[in-house]
Amino acid sequence: MITARRFLPSISSLLALEAVDRLGSASAAAEDLSLTQSAVSRQLKQLEEQLGVDLISREQMRLQLTPAGAEFAKEARFLINRLGQASIKLRANPTGGSLNLSILPSFGLNWLAPRLRDFVKSHPEITVNLQTHNLPFSFNTGTAHAAIHYGVRDWADVEYLPLMPKYVLPVCAPTFLDKPIEKPGDLLAHPLLHLESHPDCWEQWFTLHDIPAGNLHGMLFDQSSTMTQAAIHGLGIALLPTFLAENEIAQGRLALAVPGEAVTLGEYFLVWPEAQSGSYPLIKFREWLQSQTQDQSTRDVVHS
Repeated sequence: MITARRFLPSISSLLALEAVDRLGSASAAAEDLSLTQSAVSRQLKQLEEQLGVDLISREQMRLQLTPAGAEFAKEARFLINRLGQASIKLRANPTGGSLNLSILPSFGLNWLAPRLRDFVKSHPEITVNLQTHNLPFSFNTGTAHAAIHYGVRDWADVEYLPLMPKYVLPVCAPTFLDKPIEKPGDLLAHPLLHLESHPDCWEQWFTLHDIPAGNLHGMLFDQSSTMTQAAIHGLGIALLPTFLAENEIAQGRLALAVPGEAVTLGEYFLVWPEAQSGSYPLIKFREWLQSQTQDQSTRDVVHS
């Protein structure tokens, strides 16, 4: 339901209030807005009369926002920024339809990005805007309409589309090991590289190989890409997703640290708030993503 119009201030009055709060004076706000100081004062007076609340303290020569005025100015700033972002998106895609997708850096760079051109070509009416995240975030505080999530179904109040398991391989620089390793347990004698967002990956990997391992220590990285570079430069053994490891192995920059098949430690999902379920850009992106992951599953049966 739309708020009663009598409670909706004009954009010009909100801009005046926000500028006074941000800059600290009516004269500075007037210069920022290309208005006269008296025009700014009129906008503030009209806003107070409309709301029936004192927003400005006029006891001194310099205008001061009341506590209520300062709080309202914060809300106004947030709404003005959101409206500005919406305007930019509309200019970028006049036909309408955009999808703000929050992605995991490694997955986005190495798996999604090479395929995304196909979606853009099939749906030129939809603009996909990419953001990155490493740690869980809230849809309530950001602008993302959907996100790529890794792990298990532990994100509350979202809808899930399973994409694919995350297969991983232990890899290191080709010259890192003095002699070949034949047993998974022998990796414990070497420095292991860890990912900040999934610090227990190595423990999970050893558990799958029936090897007790706890409280493992080593260098910690915030992104798989930087951990990959560390492994390439001989700083330790990294546990990388196959879509990242296999490319580096093919280029000769990395090698398997121990023989064996890739194992899965979790699953990738597309997640979105229920309120976004009927969004046309999201519906089309889900359909496309499903077709891509089905094709991927067919090609990767060797890992199943």
